Amino acid sequence: MQNKTAKIAFIGLGVMGYPMAGHLARAGYGVCVYNRTTSKAAAWVEEYQGTYANTPAEAAQDADLVFICVGNDEDVRQVTLGTEGVLSTLGAGGVLIDHSTVSAQLAQELAVACSEQGLDFIDAPVSGGQQGAQNGVLTIMCGAETSAFERVQSVMQTYARAVTLMGPAGSGQLTKMVNQICIAGLVQGLAEGLHFAQHAGLDAHKVMQVISQGAAGSWQMQNRHATMIASEYEHGFAVDWMRKDLNICLQAARQLDIALPVTALVDQFYAEVQNIGGGRWDTSSLLKRLQHLQTPQKS
Repeated sequence: MQNKTAKIAFIGLGVMGYPMAGHLARAGYGVCVYNRTTSKAAAWVEEYQGTYANTPAEAAQDADLVFICVGNDEDVRQVTLGTEGVLSTLGAGGVLIDHSTVSAQLAQELAVACSEQGLDFIDAPVSGGQQGAQNGVLTIMCGAETSAFERVQSVMQTYARAVTLMGPAGSGQLTKMVNQICIAGLVQGLAEGLHFAQHAGLDAHKVMQVISQGAAGSWQMQNRHATMIASEYEHGFAVDWMRKDLNICLQAARQLDIALPVTALVDQFYAEVQNIGGGRWDTSSLLKRLQHLQTPQKS
């Protein structure tokens, strides 16, 4: 769907949704936004033009496409299936696209609800963090019917460098779970490597510069080692949200009757970060946990 006359509603203006909706507006789409905190919606309109609505239903009233980027399963249910949710007003032929990270079961539930109303649904969780959203280079993994995906793919490319159809409804969320499982292990490994380097008397910056060029290199290493060394964590993807995502992963693993031992262990490490006041710290704060354990605690 490359027609810039398509009317778009965007629900949820958090650290991800705010810039994503902004990319759509700058690309020339007419965008109506909704956010629980109205002042943020008003600020978005001031920055990007467009309009804002007082309820999700109002935002979706005349929309062709409705994008959602909110916190968890219950948030998504509220803005879609609630009395003032988008499904109470989105007209037949419209498409609902959910960029939130939620359970695959909810994605499948919404696909059925949309189908019953003559709508298409795409579960489309994203990876790339706040920086990726701001720079328009997110990775989007989608679960949908091919026809629905093809209608919206070019629109999502407004703020993404990769938009991929993974399978039917729920497949996007399952793929995002794989993403979070891999990140959990990578960040813990990076934290332990830096912790070792520092205690071995090495120049941690130089170590990262060298090994990032080899087999140990990763996005996390390239983009997080400097802030980890500086003990700066007031940025990025919050530990609270990562624990929410890992809980979704672990629940799905139980349903599949498989073990995720490293994921379960790192989830508990993140619980310890929360306990020392780091719930809003970036996920790379696993190094802070190791340093906290190393520091003698006052009795």
